[in-house]
Amino acid sequence: MSQTRKQNVTVSLSTQTIQKARILAVKRSTSISGLLEEQIEALVGQEEAYESSRRTALRLMERGFRLGGARLTPRDELHER
Repeated sequence: MSQTRKQNVTVSLSTQTIQKARILAVKRSTSISGLLEEQIEALVGQEEAYESSRRTALRLMERGFRLGGARLTPRDELHER
């Protein structure tokens, strides 16, 4: 299994937020860094899923949908003179 390389990041938070985060981290048996990592990974994953779905939807719209009914006669045939 490959090791993921990690890099430190500095974040400024209010004292109150840090205190609450410490309590939450203890409840979840992790650290504040672990909480932040989990949330950022979830956010990034959601964004990637959204972009993938968006690209798929745009491809489908460009192709169009067959909704049934008779095939339309081409305009040129309708207006032959």
